[in-house]
Amino acid sequence: MSSLQVNINEKANLIWAIADKLTGPYKPHEYGEVILPLTVIRRFDCILEKTKEAVVQKDQELKIAVKDPILRKVSGYSFYNVSPFTFNKLLDDPDNIEANFRSYLNGFSENVRNIIERFKFDNHISYLAEKNLLYIVLKEFTDPKADLHPDKISNIEMGYIFEEIIRRFSEAHNEDAGQHYTPREVIELMVNILFYDDSELLSGDAPIKTLYDPACGTGGMLTVAEDYLRRLNSNAQLICFGQEINPQTYAICKSDILIKGANADYIKEGNTLSDDMFSEDKFDYILSNPPFGREWKNERSKVETEHKKGYAGRFGTGLPAVGDSQMLFLLTALSKIKDPKDGGTRIAIIHNGSPLFTGDAGSGPSNIRKYIIENDLLETIIALPNDIFYNTGIATYIWVLSNKKSYRRKGQVQLINATEMYEKRRKSLGNKRNDIPRHYIDEITRLYGDFKETEVSKILHNDEFGYAKIVVERPLLDEKGQVVLKKGKPQPDTSLRDTENVPLAESIDSYFTREVLPYTPDAWIDESKTKIGYEIPLTRYFYKYTPPRPSREIMAEILEIEKELDGALKAVFE
Repeated sequence: MSSLQVNINEKANLIWAIADKLTGPYKPHEYGEVILPLTVIRRFDCILEKTKEAVVQKDQELKIAVKDPILRKVSGYSFYNVSPFTFNKLLDDPDNIEANFRSYLNGFSENVRNIIERFKFDNHISYLAEKNLLYIVLKEFTDPKADLHPDKISNIEMGYIFEEIIRRFSEAHNEDAGQHYTPREVIELMVNILFYDDSELLSGDAPIKTLYDPACGTGGMLTVAEDYLRRLNSNAQLICFGQEINPQTYAICKSDILIKGANADYIKEGNTLSDDMFSEDKFDYILSNPPFGREWKNERSKVETEHKKGYAGRFGTGLPAVGDSQMLFLLTALSKIKDPKDGGTRIAIIHNGSPLFTGDAGSGPSNIRKYIIENDLLETIIALPNDIFYNTGIATYIWVLSNKKSYRRKGQVQLINATEMYEKRRKSLGNKRNDIPRHYIDEITRLYGDFKETEVSKILHNDEFGYAKIVVERPLLDEKGQVVLKKGKPQPDTSLRDTENVPLAESIDSYFTREVLPYTPDAWIDESKTKIGYEIPLTRYFYKYTPPRPSREIMAEILEIEKELDGALKAVFE
């Protein structure tokens, strides 16, 4: 286990142990309502400790109404606390712990108070004090091992810690922790590809780029992307934007951004599908893992209203089934792409298998795929190993989209099968039983960069994903077996109606002549009903036929197992 992981586990275990102090007055699934806000507050407390006295003194000296800019300068951060208290000083007066703690919280600058409010923590303060737990919990957080200063716990590590304790709290309540975060190795792979071969970003003197996540959770994707870029080019600046629906995870994300010294105003709280906070904005990069299988019936009215606007809104291309919103997030991402004249945009977004193929020709999902492929926006789809996410063991895929494709990628889509590129974990975390180790991250990135045909990399022309769905009719016959005519035209027998999917690369007439007419010579095509559809049957392109094992071999194995069982049973009963 790496030193990084050891540090993360140590701190996560410590915080979890503090949560155990709540046993009795609180049920395990309620621990997070107390521990998450206190962890955030403690991190602010550790950061401000060195400049605390100077800030308090300056606040007392200033006789002006607008103190904020000056106090920020004194604290060295874009936030501060003017109360005389710290976590340690609060312990000096146990009898007044509740009043003093409230005074301490009110001493924070407005931007931090707004974050704390999102946790709805206020009611818990009185309850903790009533149960004689407030002092105990605060004391636990002052343990030297609970030092959460960035010098001791980096933002990357803190992100891991928050996600780990969220996972534990969610498991205690049988909730879906995975909706809040994505395994770091998956994010690293996405970021690798997102920034791949961007010479301006990777080597420029002082490039400024924007990154957006429409379902940012605790901000893990934004943090990893920023850290990755800083390692590649310390002169580059990545301005992060995000929107999150859950108040607690939004607060964690915003506190992380604030602590890093970035503009936390670019992190918005709200429902991206029904209330897009960045409706007029375009971004250089978009990175996201929207929820799988989340219904959008609560947002249906606003989504359908926006759909009626056509391409003036986000959803003019089409709407997915109400039971799964992930393609709405995909359309949201596509609505944020910059004009190629302004540098264009690259997107990396995670989906499960349904966006690849659900929906018949003419349906919303098919029309979305049609729009993406016919506009040559799809670069690559990467099939990930199963069991790498905390909340699901199903197949997952990274979609890479761009309106600034390199010349060699024009008109083509790369499919990468990385399903076998994993290592088993010694201990599962929820449904996460596998990891993608560093050498496989590098290999997948290389496969993307090489853009060559291999056993696990296929390159297909855009047209290969399209098909024309034709309606084949046969004549209606009367009781005498004669064709029923209307205005001289044969009428179709709806009971005999059939459909055929004709690859776009093939002539419909040729297909019909070869595949239909030899068997039903009286058939015809109702051209008014022809629809164009698109699907991406990724597994089909990597399918390898495995012949069945010889029956003799299977029988030998069965007989051997029977012998083993017979011996075991004899040992038990003798």
